[in-house]
Amino acid sequence: MRKLFLLYKPFLLFLVKFLLTYVFLTIIYQTYLNRFDASKSEVDSFTTFVAEQTETVLTWIDSQSYAIPHLREPSIKIIYHNKYVSRIIEGCNALSVIILFIAFIIAFSGKLKNTIVFILLGSILIHVLNVGRIALLSIALYHFPQYQHLLHGVVFPLIIYGVVFLLWVIWVNKFSYHATVFTKK
Repeated sequence: MRKLFLLYKPFLLFLVKFLLTYVFLTIIYQTYLNRFDASKSEVDSFTTFVAEQTETVLTWIDSQSYAIPHLREPSIKIIYHNKYVSRIIEGCNALSVIILFIAFIIAFSGKLKNTIVFILLGSILIHVLNVGRIALLSIALYHFPQYQHLLHGVVFPLIIYGVVFLLWVIWVNKFSYHATVFTKK
């Protein structure tokens, strides 16, 4: 059994660090979300922040675009060209994606400074891409409402998760302690 543990020690350490980080950050996030009452259509502050930034991006294209709170559910409506095209809910704010990103980076540790900088820059990049994703999705839904499922369920998640995967590959190959192990062989 000890031999088996030693053989799989790197994988088990990765798994434990990933799970502990993911669970810890998810508990913090859930505690934050519990401060808002969904039954009263309250939207968390970060989702509101994302909606406001999406509104700003959309007004660059159509000055009459705006975001308004939904009165019957915890979401924010996006109005583009005077048409209700999409809504932003808590799951659209990309914080769960950022938590997943951070857990992976910490699990594949690197130097502390590199880890902190990569987490900060990666999280900002994911956030900016997410705001752009929501804005582009809103525009696409205005022009192609018949492709809502394909756009919302396939194309745009593929873009955001593709970028996260690319960031993970860069981290593992360039900055993690495992990168030095791989390059020495």
